[in-house]
Parts: sequence; C-alpha cells; structure tokens
Amino acid sequence: MLATEKVVDLAVPLSGTDLARARGPLKVQVGSAVRSEVERGRLFLREVLREEDRPVYGATTGFGALVGFAGRDDEADQCDNTLAHLGAGQGPDLPPDIVRAALLVRAWSLAQGASGVSAHVVDGLAAMFATTFVPAVPRYGSVGASGDLIPLAYAAQALRGRGAAYLGGVRMPAARALDEAGLAPLGLDGRDALALVNGTSLTTAALALALASVRASLRASGTLTCLLVDLLGADPQFLDPRLIAAYAHPGAAAIAADMRRTLAGASPSGQRALQEPYSIRCSPQLLGAAEDALRYVDGVVAADLRSVSDNPLFFPADNAVVHGGNFFGQPAAFAADVLAMVTAQLGNLVERQLDLLVDPARNGGLPPMLAAGPGRQHGLQGVQLATTAFVAEIRRAAVPASMQSLPTNLHNQDVVPFGTQAALRAHEVAGLLRLLCGSLALGLRQALHVGSRRPTAPGCADVLDALAAAVPPVDPDRPLDADVRTAAEVIAPLTP
Repeated sequence: MLATEKVVDLAVPLSGTDLARARGPLKVQVGSAVRSEVERGRLFLREVLREEDRPVYGATTGFGALVGFAGRDDEADQCDNTLAHLGAGQGPDLPPDIVRAALLVRAWSLAQGASGVSAHVVDGLAAMFATTFVPAVPRYGSVGASGDLIPLAYAAQALRGRGAAYLGGVRMPAARALDEAGLAPLGLDGRDALALVNGTSLTTAALALALASVRASLRASGTLTCLLVDLLGADPQFLDPRLIAAYAHPGAAAIAADMRRTLAGASPSGQRALQEPYSIRCSPQLLGAAEDALRYVDGVVAADLRSVSDNPLFFPADNAVVHGGNFFGQPAAFAADVLAMVTAQLGNLVERQLDLLVDPARNGGLPPMLAAGPGRQHGLQGVQLATTAFVAEIRRAAVPASMQSLPTNLHNQDVVPFGTQAALRAHEVAGLLRLLCGSLALGLRQALHVGSRRPTAPGCADVLDALAAAVPPVDPDRPLDADVRTAAEVIAPLTP
C-alpha cells in the first residue's frame, strides 16, 4: 500500500475528513475483528429466525404500517418487496459526493454487527469505494424518520445492478456501471435490504459535508474581514482582547484571536470614522456566535458518525432483538437548521461588506462599483447583483424544517423530523455562502487595482497577493462568474 493511499478503517469511528475523501476512490478496510462482529450478528439473526415465536421486523413481517402482516417467505422475494415499493423518489440526482459519503456512513453502521447483515454486504460496499461508481439517487422522497428509506433504496438497487449509476462521472444503467467498474451485483436478502435503507446515513452525510463547507467559509469570512479592515485603513481596536474578554463568549474570543494574528502589524489610516459600521465593528461577535453554533453542530455530527441507525438491532450477547427508533434523524435535523441559520447570517455579513466596499460614500473614495472607469466600465456591479440573489435564496431556504412534522404511513410515522430536507438544504446554501465569500474576495482584489492602499499587515498582504496572482484585475469588464469561483478556491486554503 502506498503511503499516500487514502484508507478508512471501519473498526474506528468515521470523521468528516473521511466523508470528504469518499468523493473519489478510497480504500475501505474491513478487518478481521469487524468481519467477526458482522458474522456474529448474522449468525444470531439466523438462530432467531428459526424460533417461530420471535418475530423480527422486516424479516418475518411487512414494512412500516403493514408490520401486522406476514412478509414473503422467500428471502430474495422479501428483498425485492423491501426495495420495489420504495422506488418513488423524484427530482434531479443528488450530488455524487453526498451519495458516496452516505454509503460510507451506512457501511460503518452495518459494520458494527448490530444489524444482522451478511458480511458480503459490507465487503461489497467496501469494494465499491475503490472505484468511481456512484448510484443515481433522486433528490426528493425522504422524511428522515424511518431512515432515509427512498434515497437509500435507490442506492441499494443500483448496487444490485438495477436503476442508474455514474461511473467516471458518466450516467448509465447501473448494471453496465458495475460491469465496467469490475464489481459484482450485490446479492441481498430481506434483512440485508432493510438494513441498507433503514438508517439516517444520507442525512448524516449531507450535514457533515455542509458543516465542513460552512466552517471553511466562516474562517474565510474572518480573513476577508481583516483584509477589508486593512485596505480601508480602519482601526482594529474592535478586536482589543480586553474588550472581547469582557464579552465572555468563547467563540468570539477564538475568532478575535485569529483576526488579531491576521491583522498583526496593521496601521490605521486615521481617516476613518471613530466607529466603523457593524459589518466591521461587530464582526468578532457575529463570527464568534457562528463559531459557538458550529461547535454544537460538530457534536451532533460526531455522535451521528459513531451511531448505529437501524431497526431492529441485534445483541447476541444478551440473546436480544430490540425494536425501536434509532433511525429517527431528529438530532441532525435540529443541527442542520442551526447550520442554515448560521449560513444565512454569515451571508448577510459578507454581502454587507461587499456593499460597503463598492460604495464610494463609505469605501474611502474608491470609484463606485470599483469600476476602472465608471460609466465606460461597471466593475463589480454584476457581481453585487448576484450576491443579493444568493442572500435572498439562502434566507428563503433557512426556514426551519425540523419542526414541520407531517404524519404519514397510516400514522405509523405520526411524527417525523424532516432531517433529510434540512441537511440537504444546508448543503445547498453552504455552496452559496462559498460563492459569497468568493465575491467579496474578488472585490477586495479589485479594490487594490482601483486605488486602495496596499495592506500594511503582512498576513493581509499575503492573502491579497495570492488573490492577485490567481485573478486578474477587472479592466476592462468581463464575465466574472469563473473569477468568483477561483477567488473562493484561493481564499479557503489561506484561512487558518
């Protein structure tokens, strides 16, 4: 094995980094201890099923509201019965990185041995990760209550060679994709099929990926705020450690300390007002509150990544089959709603900072829209219009989903968390926040071209030089969509 090869061991809890790596080929290790636990759980399931007086949901019964009826006798038929009725999803395909991350979360949950699955199911998932195979999964259909049933059913069907999948980024019939990837169709019985779909793995994956994106944007926002302060010649006394200590919030203290490091050596121009607008002066308090909120989301994601989400669970040591609700995604639903609210307020901050930067009444006399020849050129005018649209879209999407329960499934699922909707929406708006940061970064780069002073803090100068090297000045006007994306890429690795 090469030293640089990416490896995930299913014997240890997953991390957000593992999920990010799953977007490409990845070695997933199923060690002997993991396989032993999976086989032990499977053997126990077989023993239980031989006892006529021990019903097991989904293995001897129907599904959901039809639990009171007997399931199919043949195990292969029971698998088909599980997955066929869940083929009701609609909408565009989910992003491939979310689907692969979801299947990695599912593989880890199944590998803990409490789901009664066949060992070859875990092996089959591990084999998939070594390729570029991605099941085609529709965006809409899950309520995140009995697991992400419908989307995970599409994933399971693709692994069986049914439906559609991607290989190397090309959409094709799943059977063809498996063949070209050198993968065998996954054989499943009823319990295997139910265990693949009866968990909140899609919700967890989308939330974890969204969290990583928003955290990167939070760091970028702090760095961009420092660069704005330095270019304008503002006084950084709003970061004074005595002031921030009196505020008493740990997130603000951490953010302010990072900003002071970036602004070390900065010299105020002495030409600004005593107090800057809130988008500058209150930035450590706003960004700090976001940091505190993200720490809460960190905890939820960490718990989800070491959670066995399935029903029922099998405990061979206690000779117990326990039916319950470990597939109920309420923690992730609450966390995703918090994440969306954080994203909205960070978006508000970044958009207001760009507005300040392009306004000659507040930017220290730089030309309107940072145009290199106002009237003949229009600078950042189109970019600002787009950022306004991004903020409006984020605000619209930030309406909490976690408390909008609707009963379904003959009132079997009489309360649901809608965690999947919350997490997928958080992932989508995280992408818009990244573009907002790229837009502000582009504006700061352009400000230097049209007359702002050079940064006086070495840390800020390094950031601006990196932006200037990657993005040419807007002179003359040109389409800036790609430049916004490039600036977003540049600023993220520069943040601490």
